[in-house]
Amino acid sequence: MSTMTADRIHTRDVARTVHAPNASKVRVGKILLGALGVVVAAVWAFPVYWMVLSAFTPNALLRSKTPNFLPTHATLSNFQEVVTGSGFGSALRMSVLITFTTLIAVLAFAFLAALAISRWRFRGRKSFVLAVLFIQMLPAEGLFIAQYKMLSNANLLNSVIGISVLYVAAIIPFTVWMLRGFVAGIPAELEEAAMVDGLSRTQAFLRITFPLLAPGLVASGVYAFLQAWNEFTVALVVLPANDSQTLPLWLRGFLAASVNKGVDWAQVMAASTLIAIPVIVFFLFVQGRMTSGLVSGAVKG
Repeated sequence: MSTMTADRIHTRDVARTVHAPNASKVRVGKILLGALGVVVAAVWAFPVYWMVLSAFTPNALLRSKTPNFLPTHATLSNFQEVVTGSGFGSALRMSVLITFTTLIAVLAFAFLAALAISRWRFRGRKSFVLAVLFIQMLPAEGLFIAQYKMLSNANLLNSVIGISVLYVAAIIPFTVWMLRGFVAGIPAELEEAAMVDGLSRTQAFLRITFPLLAPGLVASGVYAFLQAWNEFTVALVVLPANDSQTLPLWLRGFLAASVNKGVDWAQVMAASTLIAIPVIVFFLFVQGRMTSGLVSGAVKG
């Protein structure tokens, strides 16, 4: 073996010796970070797991001193009692109508507003942007009296249209800010290039820009859906009638009725699970649309 070859082998062995401890430390660090991530995920997911598990557990077993973390006595009776109980059907119908009315209106108005303040320069544009920001800072509790009197004078208390107007007004400011960032991030030159190729402005917008905005619309839609579906305080003020309650209001009444005869926590958890299911289904549905929108926009851009 030549002296040069021996030197190369020696250098390689030294390099392995130096880098081996570093590689080992990196591997241990990744394992520790992975374990920490698993622990955090378990802590985050446990309340949801306990809610669902309790919904399938008989109330007598749920109130026992020894907790049971596995569905060994699963039953659907809790869900049957909740669904067949008074008020659930009307509350579900009310929540669905209010949520989707709010969702459609918010996306339509916020999208047009974000498009206007991002693509066009007009008098009062900066004032409008600042007004949107200041409106977002107003506390909702300070508007309850004015909102109640406004809807009462318009005979819109206990109505889908009345509370939807309030939800749209409350959700639009933040939604405009969200969509403004998405619209501003898409170069206007893409539409101009499409117009040079023979497309009209409307066609260029629909074929080029709109697919790129799909993820932003989905993200804004998720935010609007969650705000309208889970909102409680405004609904408590402007929906006083028992037959016009949304699901959060119905759940409060359901819990209050249970207090008088001993809280049936199994049924309360079943009701909470039923309220959470539409949110999960909606998110899973739009998550796929968000991915397809990202891919479609990347190809067309």
